Amino acid sequence: MPAKLSVNLNAIAMLRNRRDLPWPSVEALGRIALASGASGLTVHPRPDQRHIRFSDLPVIRNLIDDDFPKAEFNIEGYPTEEFFELCAGAAPEQVTLVPDDPAQATSDHGWDFRKHRAFLTDAVARLKTMGCRVSLFADGDGDAEAVKIAKAVGADRIELYTGPYGGCYDAPERAAPILEALGQTADAALAIGLAVNAGHDLTVANLPALVKRIPDLAEVSIGHGLTADALEYGMAETVRRFCRACGQKV
Repeated sequence: MPAKLSVNLNAIAMLRNRRDLPWPSVEALGRIALASGASGLTVHPRPDQRHIRFSDLPVIRNLIDDDFPKAEFNIEGYPTEEFFELCAGAAPEQVTLVPDDPAQATSDHGWDFRKHRAFLTDAVARLKTMGCRVSLFADGDGDAEAVKIAKAVGADRIELYTGPYGGCYDAPERAAPILEALGQTADAALAIGLAVNAGHDLTVANLPALVKRIPDLAEVSIGHGLTADALEYGMAETVRRFCRACGQKV
Protein backbone atom coordinates (compact mmCIF):
# COMPACT_ATOMS: atom_id res chain seq x y z
CA MET A 1 0.00 0.00 0.00
CA PRO A 2 1.32 3.48 -0.84
CA ALA A 3 2.12 5.81 2.03
CA LYS A 4 -0.79 7.88 3.27
CA LEU A 5 -0.60 11.67 3.38
CA SER A 6 -1.44 13.65 6.51
CA VAL A 7 -1.53 17.38 5.88
CA ASN A 8 0.06 19.44 8.64
CA LEU A 9 -1.98 22.62 9.17
CA ASN A 10 0.55 24.53 11.29
CA ALA A 11 1.83 26.81 8.52
CA ILE A 12 -1.72 27.74 7.53
CA ALA A 13 -2.50 28.60 11.14
CA MET A 14 0.67 30.67 11.46
CA LEU A 15 -0.32 32.71 8.42
CA ARG A 16 -3.78 33.23 9.88
CA ASN A 17 -2.35 34.34 13.20
CA ARG A 18 -0.45 37.25 11.61
CA ARG A 19 -3.72 39.17 11.78
CA ASP A 20 -6.65 39.05 14.17
CA LEU A 21 -8.83 37.68 11.37
CA PRO A 22 -10.31 34.23 10.66
CA TRP A 23 -8.53 33.65 7.36
CA PRO A 24 -6.92 31.68 5.92
CA SER A 25 -9.28 29.20 7.53
CA VAL A 26 -7.64 26.13 9.02
CA GLU A 27 -10.95 24.30 8.83
CA ALA A 28 -11.69 25.25 5.22
CA LEU A 29 -8.24 24.31 3.93
CA GLY A 30 -8.29 21.12 5.96
CA ARG A 31 -11.59 20.28 4.29
CA ILE A 32 -10.12 20.87 0.83
CA ALA A 33 -7.11 18.71 1.69
CA LEU A 34 -9.26 15.78 2.81
CA ALA A 35 -11.63 16.11 -0.12
CA SER A 36 -8.63 16.05 -2.48
CA GLY A 37 -7.16 12.80 -1.23
CA ALA A 38 -5.35 13.43 2.06
CA SER A 39 -5.87 10.65 4.59
CA GLY A 40 -5.58 12.82 7.66
CA LEU A 41 -4.74 16.14 9.26
CA THR A 42 -1.83 16.89 11.60
CA VAL A 43 -1.39 19.71 14.10
CA HIS A 44 1.24 20.61 16.69
CA PRO A 45 -0.43 22.71 19.41
CA ARG A 46 2.56 24.39 21.05
CA PRO A 47 2.16 25.99 24.49
CA ASP A 48 2.45 29.53 23.06
CA GLN A 49 -0.19 28.74 20.39
CA ARG A 50 1.92 30.54 17.79
CA HIS A 51 0.30 28.57 15.00
CA ILE A 52 -2.38 26.00 15.88
CA ARG A 53 -4.54 27.29 18.71
CA PHE A 54 -6.10 25.05 21.29
CA SER A 55 -9.49 26.24 20.02
CA ASP A 56 -8.70 24.73 16.60
CA LEU A 57 -8.68 21.18 17.94
CA PRO A 58 -12.43 20.64 18.41
CA VAL A 59 -13.07 22.27 15.04
CA ILE A 60 -10.77 19.81 13.28
CA ARG A 61 -12.15 16.90 15.29
CA ASN A 62 -15.70 17.80 14.26
CA LEU A 63 -14.67 18.26 10.62
CA ILE A 64 -13.28 14.74 10.49
CA ASP A 65 -16.10 13.14 12.45
CA ASP A 66 -18.89 14.85 10.54
CA ASP A 67 -17.60 14.83 6.96
CA PHE A 68 -14.54 12.57 6.65
CA PRO A 69 -15.01 9.71 9.12
CA LYS A 70 -12.34 7.56 7.47
CA ALA A 71 -9.68 10.24 7.95
CA GLU A 72 -7.38 10.46 10.96
CA PHE A 73 -6.46 13.26 13.32
CA ASN A 74 -2.77 13.28 14.33
CA ILE A 75 -1.65 15.54 17.17
CA GLU A 76 2.07 16.15 17.70
CA GLY A 77 3.67 17.49 20.83
CA TYR A 78 5.82 17.15 23.90
CA PRO A 79 4.04 15.16 26.64
CA THR A 80 3.20 17.74 29.30
CA GLU A 81 0.10 17.69 31.48
CA GLU A 82 -1.43 20.34 29.26
CA PHE A 83 -0.72 18.22 26.19
CA PHE A 84 -2.33 15.15 27.73
CA GLU A 85 -5.43 17.22 28.47
CA LEU A 86 -5.60 18.41 24.87
CA CYS A 87 -5.33 14.85 23.61
CA ALA A 88 -8.03 13.64 25.99
CA GLY A 89 -10.37 16.32 24.68
CA ALA A 90 -9.61 15.94 20.97
CA ALA A 91 -9.42 12.12 20.89
CA PRO A 92 -6.91 11.88 18.03
CA GLU A 93 -6.47 8.59 16.26
CA GLN A 94 -2.71 9.10 16.49
CA VAL A 95 -0.45 11.03 18.83
CA THR A 96 3.13 11.72 17.76
CA LEU A 97 5.43 12.53 20.66
CA VAL A 98 8.31 14.89 19.86
CA PRO A 99 11.20 15.98 22.11
CA ASP A 100 10.69 19.69 21.50
CA ASP A 101 11.66 22.51 23.77
CA PRO A 102 8.82 25.09 23.73
CA ALA A 103 11.25 27.70 22.39
CA GLN A 104 12.20 25.66 19.31
CA ALA A 105 11.12 27.04 15.96
CA THR A 106 10.30 23.52 14.77
CA SER A 107 11.09 19.89 15.51
CA ASP A 108 14.74 19.24 14.70
CA HIS A 109 15.71 15.89 16.24
CA GLY A 110 14.31 12.61 17.44
CA TRP A 111 14.11 11.20 20.96
CA ASP A 112 17.13 9.96 22.84
CA PHE A 113 15.42 6.64 23.58
CA ARG A 114 18.08 5.45 25.98
CA LYS A 115 17.94 8.59 28.11
CA HIS A 116 14.16 8.99 28.08
CA ARG A 117 13.10 5.35 28.25
CA ALA A 118 11.21 5.56 31.55
CA PHE A 119 9.66 8.92 30.69
CA LEU A 120 8.38 7.62 27.35
CA THR A 121 7.10 4.38 28.86
CA ASP A 122 4.83 6.36 31.17
CA ALA A 123 3.73 8.80 28.46
CA VAL A 124 2.91 6.10 25.93
CA ALA A 125 0.95 4.08 28.49
CA ARG A 126 -1.10 7.13 29.41
CA LEU A 127 -1.99 7.84 25.79
CA LYS A 128 -2.88 4.21 25.17
CA THR A 129 -5.52 4.44 27.90
CA MET A 130 -7.14 7.17 25.75
CA GLY A 131 -7.28 4.81 22.78
CA CYS A 132 -4.62 6.63 20.75
CA ARG A 133 -2.06 5.01 18.46
CA VAL A 134 1.32 6.37 19.52
CA SER A 135 4.22 7.30 17.26
CA LEU A 136 7.60 8.49 18.52
CA PHE A 137 9.80 10.96 16.63
CA ALA A 138 13.07 9.21 15.80
CA ASP A 139 16.38 10.12 14.21
CA GLY A 140 16.89 8.21 10.98
CA ASP A 141 20.48 7.35 11.77
CA GLY A 142 20.32 3.58 11.46
CA ASP A 143 20.47 2.96 15.22
CA ALA A 144 18.70 -0.40 15.49
CA GLU A 145 19.10 -0.58 19.28
CA ALA A 146 17.31 2.75 19.72
CA VAL A 147 14.45 1.44 17.60
CA LYS A 148 14.19 -1.61 19.86
CA ILE A 149 13.76 0.70 22.85
CA ALA A 150 10.99 2.56 21.02
CA LYS A 151 9.22 -0.77 20.65
CA ALA A 152 9.88 -1.69 24.28
CA VAL A 153 8.32 1.50 25.66
CA GLY A 154 5.06 0.59 23.93
CA ALA A 155 5.06 2.69 20.76
CA ASP A 156 3.08 1.53 17.74
CA ARG A 157 5.14 3.50 15.24
CA ILE A 158 8.15 5.72 14.86
CA GLU A 159 8.19 8.84 12.73
CA LEU A 160 11.50 9.29 10.95
CA TYR A 161 12.85 12.83 11.22
CA THR A 162 13.66 13.63 7.59
CA GLY A 163 14.98 17.17 8.07
CA PRO A 164 18.59 16.35 7.04
CA TYR A 165 17.28 14.57 3.95
CA GLY A 166 15.07 17.52 3.02
CA GLY A 167 18.00 19.83 3.61
CA CYS A 168 19.79 18.30 0.61
CA TYR A 169 17.51 20.12 -1.85
CA ASP A 170 20.51 22.10 -3.18
CA ALA A 171 23.10 19.33 -2.73
CA PRO A 172 21.66 16.07 -4.09
CA GLU A 173 25.00 14.32 -3.80
CA ARG A 174 24.56 14.35 -0.01
CA ALA A 175 21.07 12.83 -0.11
CA ALA A 176 21.96 9.20 -0.89
CA PRO A 177 23.76 8.27 2.38
CA ILE A 178 21.13 10.07 4.45
CA LEU A 179 18.37 8.25 2.59
CA GLU A 180 20.09 4.93 3.18
CA ALA A 181 20.37 5.61 6.92
CA LEU A 182 16.65 6.44 7.01
CA GLY A 183 15.99 3.20 5.17
CA GLN A 184 18.09 1.17 7.57
CA THR A 185 16.22 2.68 10.52
CA ALA A 186 12.91 1.81 8.88
CA ASP A 187 14.13 -1.74 8.14
CA ALA A 188 15.03 -2.23 11.80
CA ALA A 189 11.65 -0.90 12.95
CA LEU A 190 9.60 -2.95 10.52
CA ALA A 191 11.54 -6.09 11.43
CA ILE A 192 10.31 -5.89 15.04
CA GLY A 193 6.72 -4.89 14.27
CA LEU A 194 6.88 -1.11 14.44
CA ALA A 195 5.16 0.75 11.65
CA VAL A 196 7.03 3.69 10.15
CA ASN A 197 5.92 7.26 9.44
CA ALA A 198 8.09 10.10 8.18
CA GLY A 199 8.05 13.85 8.19
CA HIS A 200 9.95 17.11 7.95
CA ASP A 201 10.93 19.07 4.85
CA LEU A 202 9.49 16.49 2.48
CA THR A 203 8.57 17.70 -0.99
CA VAL A 204 7.16 16.42 -4.26
CA ALA A 205 10.75 16.22 -5.49
CA ASN A 206 12.24 14.13 -2.65
CA LEU A 207 9.28 11.92 -1.70
CA PRO A 208 9.54 9.38 -4.55
CA ALA A 209 13.04 8.28 -3.57
CA LEU A 210 12.00 7.96 0.08
CA VAL A 211 8.99 5.78 -0.66
CA LYS A 212 11.05 3.69 -3.08
CA ARG A 213 13.64 3.00 -0.35
CA ILE A 214 10.92 2.40 2.27
CA PRO A 215 8.08 0.76 0.33
CA ASP A 216 6.20 -0.10 3.53
CA LEU A 217 6.16 3.50 4.74
CA ALA A 218 2.78 3.97 6.44
CA GLU A 219 2.34 7.74 6.45
CA VAL A 220 4.03 11.04 5.74
CA SER A 221 3.10 14.23 7.55
CA ILE A 222 3.84 17.33 5.49
CA GLY A 223 3.16 20.99 6.20
CA HIS A 224 5.69 23.62 5.19
CA GLY A 225 6.53 22.39 1.70
CA LEU A 226 2.92 21.50 0.99
CA THR A 227 1.68 24.91 2.10
CA ALA A 228 4.33 26.63 0.01
CA ASP A 229 3.23 24.67 -3.05
CA ALA A 230 -0.42 25.46 -2.31
CA LEU A 231 0.34 29.15 -2.81
CA GLU A 232 1.35 28.28 -6.37
CA TYR A 233 -0.91 25.38 -7.32
CA GLY A 234 -3.84 25.69 -4.90
CA MET A 235 -4.51 23.32 -2.01
CA ALA A 236 -6.51 20.74 -3.95
CA GLU A 237 -3.98 20.26 -6.75
CA THR A 238 -1.07 20.36 -4.30
CA VAL A 239 -2.56 17.54 -2.24
CA ARG A 240 -3.03 15.49 -5.38
CA ARG A 241 0.58 16.13 -6.39
CA PHE A 242 1.86 14.99 -2.99
CA CYS A 243 -0.40 11.92 -3.04
CA ARG A 244 1.03 10.96 -6.43
CA ALA A 245 4.56 11.50 -5.08
CA CYS A 246 3.66 8.99 -2.34
CA GLY A 247 2.78 6.46 -5.02
CA GLN A 248 -0.97 6.86 -4.85
CA LYS A 249 -3.13 6.87 -7.97
CA VAL A 250 -5.23 10.03 -7.78
